[in-house]
Amino acid sequence: MRYREDADLDTSDVQDRRGRPGGRAVAIGGGGLGVVGVVVVLLLQLLGGGGGGGTTGSDPDALGPILDGLGSGRTASGEQLQQSCRSGRDANSSTECAVVADIESIQDYWAGRLGDRYQRSDTVFFSDSTDTGCGSATSGVGPFYCPADRLVYIDLSFYDELRTRFGAEGGLFVDAYVLAHEYGHHVQDLLGTDERVRQGETGPTSGSVRLELQADCYAGAWAKHATTVPDDGGAPLIEEITQDDVDRALDTAGRIGDDYIQRELGNGSVDERSFTHGSSAQRRQWFTTGYESGDPARCDTFASGALG
Repeated sequence: MRYREDADLDTSDVQDRRGRPGGRAVAIGGGGLGVVGVVVVLLLQLLGGGGGGGTTGSDPDALGPILDGLGSGRTASGEQLQQSCRSGRDANSSTECAVVADIESIQDYWAGRLGDRYQRSDTVFFSDSTDTGCGSATSGVGPFYCPADRLVYIDLSFYDELRTRFGAEGGLFVDAYVLAHEYGHHVQDLLGTDERVRQGETGPTSGSVRLELQADCYAGAWAKHATTVPDDGGAPLIEEITQDDVDRALDTAGRIGDDYIQRELGNGSVDERSFTHGSSAQRRQWFTTGYESGDPARCDTFASGALG
């Protein structure tokens, strides 16, 4: 993945809270934990929880004791981010600047697609913990979208977690896929799709799984058009996405499926009744559907028979 060297980056869609004190517990509201809600599944399994019944993402109080007490980190300020992320050249050499570029491209795509129905949403950079409209959150939750304040939250150290804990190949496009998935949840919130999901519902054909797979598909649809989405200057911000980039995203999708997490990082067994995000095969399938078609209308995971 490569960004246009002379492109001007816009950091106005990013709130950099790194270095600020955050909350103490975890309370994530409805609308999905997004591509890495599975991190919580892993934590619950390792700590003796994670049985059926939809613990992940459905019972905020259950997560608090697990991740309570983590402190806040100290890194760059918002002004420093603005100074360091000025151009596509910076995005090609810096992960945080690449994320800034990704956010701009993803939102420009949806603004073009939805017109006045689209409302831009900031992404909040934080370290260790932060307060959100859905409660206090720590980096252990992974990137997520909070429908209460309509913000995306991410501790950028998660990208290292993908490689070190999940064994994903990683890369700039994988990072962008993670964010595009979360903005898919924002689109679902704006369109009212998340209202079709009952809180705490789990299982291979549950509303929760359908919501997550649709967000994967939306991420693929953006990716298909990423090299043609114009920035404020009228030229694409992203110059190139290679087949290797797509393969890496599919590798990551396969490593964050419910079955992979339970089997490889849990107790070795798979309980489909507790699925909240979909299997590895489903996550790869729906990202591919979005990427090959480039059409969000093909992402109707709620259609009868859509999940087989």
